[in-house]
Amino acid sequence: MQAAAQLSSGSPKSRRTTEKGGNPYALAEDVALLAALPIAAAIIEQSDTEGFVATASNQRFSDLVTRTSAAAFAWDKGCRVPSEGPFTLLLYEFFSGINPTGELDFIDGDGVSAHYFRVKLAPLPRMASGKLRCLLSVVDRTVEVQAERALRAEMLRDSLTGLPNRLSFTESIESLEGVHDDEIEHAVLVVDMLRFSRINESMGTLAGDELLITFARRLILTLRAGDILARTGGNEFGVLVSLRRGVEDALKAAERIQEVMTTPFKISDLEIRVDCAVGVALMQPGQDPEELFRSAQFAVKQAKQAGKPQVYEPREASAARRRFSIETELRRALDKDQLRLFYQPLIDLKTGKVSGFEALARWTHEDRGEISPNEFIPVAEESGLILQLGRWAMHKASQTLADWDSKIGQQLPLYVGVNLSAIQVARDDIAGMVSSALKSSGISGDRLTLELTESSIVQDPGRATRVFDALKALDATVAMDDFGTGYSSLAYLQRLPIDVLKIDRSFVSGMMVDPDSVAIVRAVLSLADALGMSTTAEGIETVELATTLAALGCSSGQGYYFAKPLEAEAALEYWASRNRG
Repeated sequence: MQAAAQLSSGSPKSRRTTEKGGNPYALAEDVALLAALPIAAAIIEQSDTEGFVATASNQRFSDLVTRTSAAAFAWDKGCRVPSEGPFTLLLYEFFSGINPTGELDFIDGDGVSAHYFRVKLAPLPRMASGKLRCLLSVVDRTVEVQAERALRAEMLRDSLTGLPNRLSFTESIESLEGVHDDEIEHAVLVVDMLRFSRINESMGTLAGDELLITFARRLILTLRAGDILARTGGNEFGVLVSLRRGVEDALKAAERIQEVMTTPFKISDLEIRVDCAVGVALMQPGQDPEELFRSAQFAVKQAKQAGKPQVYEPREASAARRRFSIETELRRALDKDQLRLFYQPLIDLKTGKVSGFEALARWTHEDRGEISPNEFIPVAEESGLILQLGRWAMHKASQTLADWDSKIGQQLPLYVGVNLSAIQVARDDIAGMVSSALKSSGISGDRLTLELTESSIVQDPGRATRVFDALKALDATVAMDDFGTGYSSLAYLQRLPIDVLKIDRSFVSGMMVDPDSVAIVRAVLSLADALGMSTTAEGIETVELATTLAALGCSSGQGYYFAKPLEAEAALEYWASRNRG
């Protein structure tokens, strides 16, 4: 490159020699152009016989060529570009129009001492001889690249614990996609610190941060060579482990994690015991890293319920996805009024006549067909849609009873029972909802029976008492549904204004074969009689059950022996046929 250096200092008055005359010389205007540029630059000309030649360069370019060892600048002393290599290919593509941007990055050196450069080409007017030429400039990007790397390293690091963060953890999983080893598998463990929010709220964020740092240090103690630990959320950590014995190794890693957490943490002169839930997901070939991580998170939820580490099971996830799908479809069905109320007759066991009906929600999906209430009611409660569903059922049942009165031409001696969930009692204005339904339908409160489970009382006895009192103020009847299956205290029966005890079907169905079931039913009936309550037996399937319950003094019953839940019109016809005469 000595010739290039000599050209850069040539006189503006110098002129190019003829093409037959060996080495080219710089034109005065080229030298002036290069001298004005603040970066390393040279002018490259395409030669018929010598390929590509640098006809002029500035001092910065000469200094760069002198100190760099990069192969891109392995030019001979005649300033000729090598006949092969990436730089030569770039020039060919640039002059031929294949690569009009004309850019090439290259590195000089290794490790921390490496320098990063970018070569750019720009077209120049042709020579009078028609030869093509371009301006080559070299930008030193070392500082820029180092800054980008520092910024990226900061982006991939958790500032509190110094561990890799969620993004870095995902990239670590992605890096395994091209690694194939029949003996080694991989798994992701998600570790969730339990009760962290309570600790954070009671002791303050500084103590919470200290706990997170200490927790992370203990997790590091459980790692083996090659394992990767990251903080993937507020109180959530991810561990990428290699497995030689499949799921057994993953579960042992989870056991190690739980074992190191058994020793209490000392935070601000307090000893705190911290439990954790661990979910495991085994990596499958071609699996998306985010999907793998979400699978481990799903396993964590199961681990919290089970109280021990859990391995992700696709079937469980499929059921969860179905529940989520049902939630979406149920919301749409409620908005479009696609659910229906069916009515199951409640029979007076002494007279055999219909005394009322229990309103039951039914859902026939246009694609999935009949969806059981045992499936969509829990989804409604979990998602909060039970509030909308409950209000719809209350208004629909009240209006149906009013429609029956209108059709017969008189007020019927009937009541309708409507179920209330514990979620409604806890979160909704029950009295306001019932009052609105009564007002819009025009029926009186004594024709509604509100059925509540024991769980709605146990969760918040004070609120349940207020709800019961408000319902009684509307003259509504209050029934405790599924009595005997919950955990209610007998004191509630004495203190709360409950009118009816409904005996759960699990006791009724076993009466003919299980003496204990008979004893329980007898006890419930005696208790109700002592407290001045009436009783309703659920799940009466045979005439023997109906006769036995009537003999024991049960007030009313319902079940398939009498009738299945009926649509509104069929229910009215059933009442008319049963109560005729």
